[in-house]
Amino acid sequence: MTTNPSSETEPVEKGRARGKLHSRLHSNPALSLTSKIVITVVGTLVLLGGVVMLVTPGPAFVLIPLGLAILATEWDWADRLLRVAKKKAGEAKARAESMDPKVRRRRLLLTGLAFILVFGGVVTYVAVNDWPSFAVTMWDWIQGFAGWVPELPGM
Repeated sequence: MTTNPSSETEPVEKGRARGKLHSRLHSNPALSLTSKIVITVVGTLVLLGGVVMLVTPGPAFVLIPLGLAILATEWDWADRLLRVAKKKAGEAKARAESMDPKVRRRRLLLTGLAFILVFGGVVTYVAVNDWPSFAVTMWDWIQGFAGWVPELPGM
């Protein structure tokens, strides 16, 4: 009976086996530090992009787990958070699948109605009172960086 020699040389950190590329990158101290810094920066940027997309349009629920997955290749805390996120996503999926179709339709209808009311209120406010000064100031500031941004409607 022979053992796999590659399994003996690969490091195992806290019960989690890592790949061959990870082992190679961390066999040299300088390369180890460099890869850890690069992975941390890239993972953090992707994660922060996902967090920003929680309040702006975009695929936040794709980027946040992706950022955690990138960080989990180097950091145990990110691996723990990723496992919790996977568990919560599975629980949410099970709850959504078991929900009564009438309740689901009612929630969708009420959410759509709330969106229409809020959007209508903002449009009405802008039509009656014009754009708030902070919005005009911020918009001008954004146009200073990106010349392709159009003027505010009605300005």
